[in-house]
Amino acid sequence: MSNHEPSRTRRRRGSAHPTLKDVAEAAGVSSITASRALNTPERVNEETRKRVLQAVDRVGYVPNLIAGSLASASSRFIAVIVPSLANTVFIEVIKGLQDTFESRGYQILLGNTDYDLQREQQLVRTFLGWSCSALVTAGLRHSEGCRTLLSNWDKPIMEVMELGKAQDLNVGLDHEEAGRCMARHLLERGYRSIVYVGACMDRDYRAGMRFAGHCQVLEGAGLEAPLIELDQLGSLAAGAAGLDRVREAFPSARAIHFANDDLATGALLHAQRLGLRVPVDMAIAGFNGLPLGQHVTPRLTTIQSPRETMGRLAAEEILRRLDGKRVTRRQQDVGFQLLGGQST
Repeated sequence: MSNHEPSRTRRRRGSAHPTLKDVAEAAGVSSITASRALNTPERVNEETRKRVLQAVDRVGYVPNLIAGSLASASSRFIAVIVPSLANTVFIEVIKGLQDTFESRGYQILLGNTDYDLQREQQLVRTFLGWSCSALVTAGLRHSEGCRTLLSNWDKPIMEVMELGKAQDLNVGLDHEEAGRCMARHLLERGYRSIVYVGACMDRDYRAGMRFAGHCQVLEGAGLEAPLIELDQLGSLAAGAAGLDRVREAFPSARAIHFANDDLATGALLHAQRLGLRVPVDMAIAGFNGLPLGQHVTPRLTTIQSPRETMGRLAAEEILRRLDGKRVTRRQQDVGFQLLGGQST
């Protein structure tokens, strides 16, 4: 998708939003029964309710939660859905969004998926039901039902964090290239036995994208690209455990490419407790450019992602669309920067 593609109307599965009648027809019940199944489920049997709920997902129905004359009004709310509120990365993206939206009189409705795509689908349905002016999601991966909801919606949709085929608008960075960048840096520093350590990469799939880029560079140099995957998302304790597992499973390893700075900083601090010299005995690298990693000794080598800038640019593009202005860049690459610290 070109960064300079002219604005155009997105393709829709239908010319109008799916209605309760559409749900009833798909479920093979009357409109009254479909309404009862959704609003007073105790008045229908379980099998009927199940058929109606399946039909809701299939047609992408969104009940309008604003009653009466307000139903067609434009709200001043913009929905923002992220996978974690404990992760500084997403908090900084939210700050960029919130500051920009509030400067124009918009407020955000915030949802947290806990990396669960089904939970995201329910949040999307709820927020769209409140007639939000626009929607921001962290990531391009969605459940099939969520994709149906988004494809039936005719307001701005912004997907952030990574680059790829988007529903509408997209601001992010190339995670595979970020993985390649760090792998090249480690090779240039003379390391040949390098282990990648991630956590729950089926959920934190962007870490998997960086691992894919990492693998391309190492395999291109004729080297193995071993992986250790932890079962706990980024934390200092998980990073310490990751260092222990690398030393046990790959005793000849001399460098670890961690999926994020939380893991990398935890490993760096644990190395000091063990009496390991970083980077002489073990080089450690991360991703994100979090302040913590830049205030430890030795300073962490990492890749900085412009998170607040990402949020601001995403908000500005949405506001352009809401102002009826021509959108000339449907996708924006915010890039990244290698921060060479003393840990490699």
